[in-house]
Amino acid sequence: MIDDKLLPALKQVKYPGFSRDIVSFGLVSGATVEGNRAVVGLAITTADESIPLKVKQGVEQALAQLPGIEAAEVTVSVTKPKTPPPPAPGQKREVSGPAQQQLPGVKKIIAVASGKGGVGKSTFAVNLACAIDKLLSEQGRPRQVGLMDCDIYGPSVPLMMGISARPEVRDNMLTPLENFGIRVMSMGFLLDETTPVVWRGPMIMKTIQQFAANVDWGELDVLVVDLPPGTGDAQLSLVQTLPLDGAVIVTTPQSVAVSVTRRGAMMFGKVNVPLLGVAENMSYLQNPDGSKNFIFGQGGGEIAARDLETELLGQVPLDPAIGQGSDRGIPIVIGHPDSAAGESFTAMAKNLLHKLKL
Repeated sequence: MIDDKLLPALKQVKYPGFSRDIVSFGLVSGATVEGNRAVVGLAITTADESIPLKVKQGVEQALAQLPGIEAAEVTVSVTKPKTPPPPAPGQKREVSGPAQQQLPGVKKIIAVASGKGGVGKSTFAVNLACAIDKLLSEQGRPRQVGLMDCDIYGPSVPLMMGISARPEVRDNMLTPLENFGIRVMSMGFLLDETTPVVWRGPMIMKTIQQFAANVDWGELDVLVVDLPPGTGDAQLSLVQTLPLDGAVIVTTPQSVAVSVTRRGAMMFGKVNVPLLGVAENMSYLQNPDGSKNFIFGQGGGEIAARDLETELLGQVPLDPAIGQGSDRGIPIVIGHPDSAAGESFTAMAKNLLHKLKL
């Protein structure tokens, strides 16, 4: 329980290295007022011994500014992560966040994100996963690609992947469902189609943590993570929970989409997640004579990539077959691999595998 008198001050205390406060991170186990004294309990999971002291000092400084509070008693309970800390730089990127979860057997983890909705991010994530799997299988390697749908409020991956079953629980671990060789986990598997997801930040964080810790992903070369649009709790929770190897930013050519994309992508820079590139979706409509009709403008992806100091990975054309395939549960990379859109997804997947050194 957190006393309303103390709540505003505690919300001003940021977790070191993050722009997010300790209350939304769920680190305050209790905060009460006893006369003119504030009593605060903190519960932090970290391997960094400097973090608890920094947070404690931040709380004490914040409480000292409150009128009527003359003393503060701040206790910190520290728990070491159950999983080992990330390896040294150069082997795996380290994130200074609470309770980071390693995924044994998963070589690379990439996030697919966007600054705004409606840019086809989930469609991109699904086809990217299928394209990566296809390329790895052509190299004679076992099909080992996973797709984690973290778009909690709008989980569309099950429909796009043609999966409607419920995951089994074995030894207290959820078993991912599979189609086209891709192992998939989504909130859409766990809810009825008519059930709305009306959740606040801590519940979203807990779900993402469970998708990481309580799903038997097995051995994977690549885990593709589909994020919801924006820079809210899900994105921050993911960065806090998983050691991402990079992020792909999806946009459309429209100026408004590019503007929001830039702001959204800057979040990854603040938490030391490298940008692997920008993908421009709905780039153009190809006419029967081969000419291109730039319905939503032109050059937006290039502008976003330049401003973010990263690479434009590719441009996906408008193709009715993409939407039709998504509705039928057959990604265009599977149903029409030789189409312009299918080839675009495959080319970007090849580029990303090269960047990931796979």
